[in-house]
Amino acid sequence: MAIWQIDPSHSSAEFAVKHLMISTVKGRFSDLSGTVNYDPTNLAASSVNVQIGIASVDTHDEKRDAHLRSGDFFDSEAFPVMTFASTAVKPVDSDTFNVVGDLTIKGVTHEVTLKAELGGIGTSPWGSEVAAFSATTSIDRKDFGLNWNVGLEAGGVLVGDKVKLSLELEAIKQVEATVETEAAEPVAV
Repeated sequence: MAIWQIDPSHSSAEFAVKHLMISTVKGRFSDLSGTVNYDPTNLAASSVNVQIGIASVDTHDEKRDAHLRSGDFFDSEAFPVMTFASTAVKPVDSDTFNVVGDLTIKGVTHEVTLKAELGGIGTSPWGSEVAAFSATTSIDRKDFGLNWNVGLEAGGVLVGDKVKLSLELEAIKQVEATVETEAAEPVAV
């Protein structure tokens, strides 16, 4: 099984949520790291672990981003990282699979299923072997203690409860380290 290190400069973690019950606001997190253990001959043996820095949230509105980092939402000072750790990979076909795992946001963990796909494997211009993966899921933000909202005068709420999450991961295959040992000098008895 190969271990692949997530390349944050070529990966993204994004979300989309309804605003005013009629439009969709999108955002992303730029602080992303983790590993993918990928076995193309036995997808069920594969796994993924992702860490996302909450303070890196970006919705193209600094006031909204500061509010998202506050205690009303993510409380990034008390809970600086959200994580996903897979518990099972269930192959659908050779390039698609369902990744079941534990998503932890704001100290609350729930099992979610990501619909994932292998985008491909190739070689970078610098000689590194890279793999690309895409994954999506939807969550109810209130399940993770992200409860803040405002009622609208005409009915409904300012922020929708359903949040669509998507990951685009590019990962670099890690060279397996070999341990070189020097032969011990014979000991005279």
